[in-house]
Amino acid sequence: MGGNCPPEWCGAIRVRHVNSALPALPRTFRLLVTGGGTGGHTYPALTAIRALQRRLTAEGGVLDVLWIGAHDGLEARVAPAEGIAFATVATGKIRRSGNPLKMIGPANVKDMARVPLGVAQARQIVAGFRPDTVLATGGYVAVPAGLAARMCRRPLVLHEQTVRLGLANRRLAGSATRIAVSSESTLPLLPDGVRERAVVTGNPVRPEVLSGHPDNAVEALGLFGFDRQLPTVYVTDGAQGAQQINSAVRDALPWLLDHANVVHQCGPGNVDELRAAAASLPPAQARRYHLAGFVGPELPDVLALADVVVSRSGAGTLAELTALGKPAVLVPLATSAGNEQTHNARHLEEAGAAVALVGDVTAGRLRQAVQPLLTDTARRTAMAAAARSQGRPDAAERLVDVVLSAGRRSGTVTRE
Repeated sequence: MGGNCPPEWCGAIRVRHVNSALPALPRTFRLLVTGGGTGGHTYPALTAIRALQRRLTAEGGVLDVLWIGAHDGLEARVAPAEGIAFATVATGKIRRSGNPLKMIGPANVKDMARVPLGVAQARQIVAGFRPDTVLATGGYVAVPAGLAARMCRRPLVLHEQTVRLGLANRRLAGSATRIAVSSESTLPLLPDGVRERAVVTGNPVRPEVLSGHPDNAVEALGLFGFDRQLPTVYVTDGAQGAQQINSAVRDALPWLLDHANVVHQCGPGNVDELRAAAASLPPAQARRYHLAGFVGPELPDVLALADVVVSRSGAGTLAELTALGKPAVLVPLATSAGNEQTHNARHLEEAGAAVALVGDVTAGRLRQAVQPLLTDTARRTAMAAAARSQGRPDAAERLVDVVLSAGRRSGTVTRE
């Protein structure tokens, strides 16, 4: 697709609304969303759209929304599944390397040659859709649409999920009307020329994540052998599982189960190996260990049950953990773009809101990090309070305020 804007797009989602901070005008608000590739860029955008829909419904306005994404990105599945109109444009992905010479390799050169085509396609879509605001949440697909917003003189709001601006947002920062960031610590890292346009909103968190109940997790997962007098550790390795975390937990499991119940989400491909390793556990310990390849709808309830979380330090995960006030031991993914997971983990560790395990993670290091949180209730409580102080459960509403305000100030919002 890309290049044409069929009229039916403009009515794909029509929800009544007006921003509570603005006059209740009978008008249409057109939102163009761009970004994706991964869940870290896709789900904040989706959560912001849902928040805007709720506010529109309550206030009596009308929303039209269109999402520009990549044909092979997560957003290409998520947006249509949510009933959101979706268009694709040509994109160019930068393959990072510590060696500058490798940055100009054939794959990067070929992909970068696609960017002008993507910009031309995005410009045609933006001109046809005439959005009141363009919201870009990162990922390489956001660059063409963000540049097109500038060319078409439409207000551009960037949202950054991590402590440091990602590559796409760095490219677009000079064109942005507002830059919504997830942490106060991002502000001093911004260039002087764009810092005055930045606002701290936090990273949008799905409302359902905040509404879990511990007893529901026990019922749904059959955790009847858990000792509720002991703390519960939730280990999550992401959808695919992380060998680094799984190996450390496997080797530390007898010790962990002496001090806690454990819910271990290990990735579908790792279940058999870990189940075999756990087969020799004494019955009392085995009853306190729940192994799952994937945790789906039960996630809010599992998080509510958890006293300590062991996880990667992606921006979306940390937004959820801090909104809930969960003490965490964070194992950054070393290959994350721009080493962003390490920056995220260290930021929370400096705030007293988590423990960062950087580098090689062994059972011994994991035990050393987790032990104080399991055996010292006061320390666990203090870390929970520090985590909560970093959380922004109202981030989606704050981002909606910025999106609506940008459109209104630019004069693009009009009466019907």
